[in-house]
Amino acid sequence: MAGGGPLGATWEIGALCALEEALPDLDFTALDGYVGVSAGGFVAAALANGIRPRDLCAAFIDSDDVGNADAISPTLFVRPALGEALARLLSVPSLLGQAGAQLLMGRRRSLLAAIERLGRALPTGVFSNRALEARLRRLFAAPGRTDDFRLLRHHLVLVATDLDSGDSAPFGQPGWDHVPISRAVAASAALPGLFPPVSIDGHFYVDGALKKTLHASVLLDQGLDLLLCLNPLVPFDATHATRHRVLGGSEPRIHRIVQGGLPLVLSQTFRSLIHSRLELGMKGYESSHPGTDIVLFEPDQRDPEMFLANIFSYSQRHALAEHAYQKTREDLRSRRSTLHPLLAQHGLRLDDAAVDDPLRRLVSRHRALPRRALARPMKRLEEVLDDLELALAHGPVRHGV
Repeated sequence: MAGGGPLGATWEIGALCALEEALPDLDFTALDGYVGVSAGGFVAAALANGIRPRDLCAAFIDSDDVGNADAISPTLFVRPALGEALARLLSVPSLLGQAGAQLLMGRRRSLLAAIERLGRALPTGVFSNRALEARLRRLFAAPGRTDDFRLLRHHLVLVATDLDSGDSAPFGQPGWDHVPISRAVAASAALPGLFPPVSIDGHFYVDGALKKTLHASVLLDQGLDLLLCLNPLVPFDATHATRHRVLGGSEPRIHRIVQGGLPLVLSQTFRSLIHSRLELGMKGYESSHPGTDIVLFEPDQRDPEMFLANIFSYSQRHALAEHAYQKTREDLRSRRSTLHPLLAQHGLRLDDAAVDDPLRRLVSRHRALPRRALARPMKRLEEVLDDLELALAHGPVRHGV
């Protein structure tokens, strides 16, 4: 489970709910192992603790349901880091004195050095992760769950990055499993600039995505036969329309990313950096672990709704979760000819009836946009054409097929 902020967690939950329905022989709370990075760490920790995707959706997406004891309110992610700000503020007089002394000494670059010294007064994070950590600690303390890696029935690894060395910290692995799961989640998701680094055993840890996107090798080295990867962040391809486009559609159009100004340019840059590392990692996994089948699920790079969504948005979570759920179902239909034989090798099956059911919804309150009478059959035609193209790409077509 890769990272991506609240938007990434929302997409992963929606996608997992679709996969759970489509793969009825697979219990997503009883897999051999889980690895999570950043926001994906929260999702992975919940699954390893026996929280099913639909229950996770109820807790995180429908968290305004006051009757849900597992509810995780979005406000937990936006609590101001007042303690961090106060500590930095108290250091200002001393830093001013040191900067003034440097200026009086009149050395070259003394002005720049003084400004750099004053920069130490800036907080390392805007939001506090303590409220979220406390809520997760209570969530994992419920009967049948645990906040201790060593007491889990299934292997869980949450990856953070050591701020001082840049090394990966695989919490949950031997030697790293004494740290509470809730604290490891907070460390793995501590995106620099937004959340302060998390102190553990005298070291400071930040977002695990700074090192790698997936960190799948910690599971691959166990000799797995099948690895499912979920990555919510992909760069947007504004140069190509949807493949086999047979509908006019009403989706937002992006002709040039630069027209969106700095926010879209930065978003595309960040997504491109993250995804390029993912692509390199996937190629490396295929060569280093040829005996493992790896299946990657991620948003369509031509989907403007996922790209235009605010990566840290909470107000859109109902619509985005439903969007992720439906788009993953479309993805499964478009890949069914390759997924059927691959899954069969592992004793699994793709439930075509569930995937094809047009009435299935994830979030009941979400109202789909009205569609034209021919929209659904035209959409299915696009999926069939996509599936045919993928099948052709995987080998020659036999006569009669």
